[in-house]
Amino acid sequence: QVQVVESGGGLVQTGGSLRLSCTVTGLTFDDYDMGWFRQAPGKEREWVSTIKWSGGSTYYANSVKGRFTISRDNAKNTLYLQMNSLKPEDTAMYYCAADQGALRVGVPTSLSEFRYWGQGTQVTVSS
Repeated sequence: QVQVVESGGGLVQTGGSLRLSCTVTGLTFDDYDMGWFRQAPGKEREWVSTIKWSGGSTYYANSVKGRFTISRDNAKNTLYLQMNSLKPEDTAMYYCAADQGALRVGVPTSLSEFRYWGQGTQVTVSS
């Protein structure tokens, strides 16, 4: 059984930083592309970032490029999202997700391409 558990959310002021973590069990973590998504109240869940299973390539939504950094520690089965220069519009529930299949060729960025999801961690940025 695959389990995905996020942590690290909280309340921060504009311009502040947070680091989200996501631990995955029940699959061969090294073989899976991983992603972060977020969902603000009243809005659809949107893609934030993806990191390839090899760990060498990362991809970002334009809205977070240059401020957020995705990384992974395959030895710890853990995914991270370092968020700097936070803005009120970054306020959302943040979700970690694992790809629907192993060793993907290509870059998953849509919700349907990810199969395993966490319960989310809330990030609130005050102005």
